[in-house]
Amino acid sequence: MEVRLSFPSAMARSFAKSTVKRFQQELEVERERLVEVITEHEKEMEDARNSETAADRSSDPENADAGSMRLEYAKELSIERNAADLLHKVEHALRRIEMGGYGVCEVCGEAIPIARLEVLPYATMCVTCASKS
Repeated sequence: MEVRLSFPSAMARSFAKSTVKRFQQELEVERERLVEVITEHEKEMEDARNSETAADRSSDPENADAGSMRLEYAKELSIERNAADLLHKVEHALRRIEMGGYGVCEVCGEAIPIARLEVLPYATMCVTCASKS
């Protein structure tokens, strides 16, 4: 599913080309890091599933190893989901750079302060709108 965004000229944000390039590079590095994190977690989960014994899968409440394994799976799945969510945000920000809407709040159309983008380069809302959502 491709998302098409359009930004009226009133919503255009002027950044120096070097500033946009810097944010783009930061986002691309973050995208690569997140892809590596997700790939590594998927591999670790598959390895754990393949090495799991029947006793580990036991539904016996007295089996502490099975409970520990389920907790570890839940933790790993949470890390992977968080990384996937962040990856989606990074890719969305990169699309906004390509389309000329980077740095503009998707809710109110105001400029997102550069200080916010320095901390969260994938931010799509200004602080005011983000605090309301």
